[in-house]
Amino acid sequence: MADLLFDKLIDETEEEKAILQNKSLNIKDLYTNTQDFIIQSSNFLENDSIMIRKHTRYIDFPKHSHDYIEMNFVYNGKLTQKIGNTKLTLKKGELIFLNQHIEHEIKASSHDDIILNFIIQPAFFENIIANVTDDFRDNHVISFLLNSIFDTSNQGEYLYFPVAHVASIQSLLKNILEEMLNKTLFSQTKAKFMMGSLIVELIEHSHLLIQEKETTNQQFLFEVFHYVEKHYKTASLQSFSVEVNRPDYWVSKQIKKLTNTTFKELLQGKRLAVAKAMLAETTYSITTIAEEVGYENISYFYRIFKKKYGKTPKQLRKQ
Repeated sequence: MADLLFDKLIDETEEEKAILQNKSLNIKDLYTNTQDFIIQSSNFLENDSIMIRKHTRYIDFPKHSHDYIEMNFVYNGKLTQKIGNTKLTLKKGELIFLNQHIEHEIKASSHDDIILNFIIQPAFFENIIANVTDDFRDNHVISFLLNSIFDTSNQGEYLYFPVAHVASIQSLLKNILEEMLNKTLFSQTKAKFMMGSLIVELIEHSHLLIQEKETTNQQFLFEVFHYVEKHYKTASLQSFSVEVNRPDYWVSKQIKKLTNTTFKELLQGKRLAVAKAMLAETTYSITTIAEEVGYENISYFYRIFKKKYGKTPKQLRKQ
């Protein structure tokens, strides 16, 4: 299977063929319509939260950022990039996570360099973090993911894992690639479960990190996130304040300071995300779904749902 996967990945894509034929190709125009070079997830992700795309070879990628979390995995060869003022060359089997605010530029890859880009919405990691035990709340991987989900700062962060020698991680990555590139009915679901296992493995091997950014207020953020994940149907600022033994006003101010959003907005975002998933994955009525995520006023639920997703629950279910 591994040889078949290599044969599939080594073939040139249409973009790569155009580059080799010296056709005019504006990398920026292919990936963004913004003035700044910010690659947009909407170019790749439709109704899903994760996908894999082979990195385009034979051309330099100028300095850019993304509006999603990116993970680069070197399947074969190497990947040379500059992150800020740091030049990194990842070798076969190594990987790196980059958050939404990091800027990097990538040197053109050669024919034998096969790089897989994992394009991941930060919300994908919510359920994974919700099931991590308190023992790992100060872990650098968890810190990185929490900051990405809550968007607690506008600072770029990356996590570089030289894990080519870790058999368990390499096996998981190969299995994820095979599932997502050789699509079957359950490929996406299986790949998502394996991504959860990959995060756990990376947490376990986080001592191998080359560089990471230290964060503050990690324990409080973890408690906020864990509470909203577990109790979104009945959650309230008052009950959370009691749980952490702090005054309401202090909790509210701290959440706003660390996440640049309010407790109500965090809770609403979680409820609507669950409702959206239920619309796609169940046959429950819209009224039942609204009640299941904590909304008794159906008109209000319709209004905030449409404001967030641009469509009513009924329209989204039909598409």
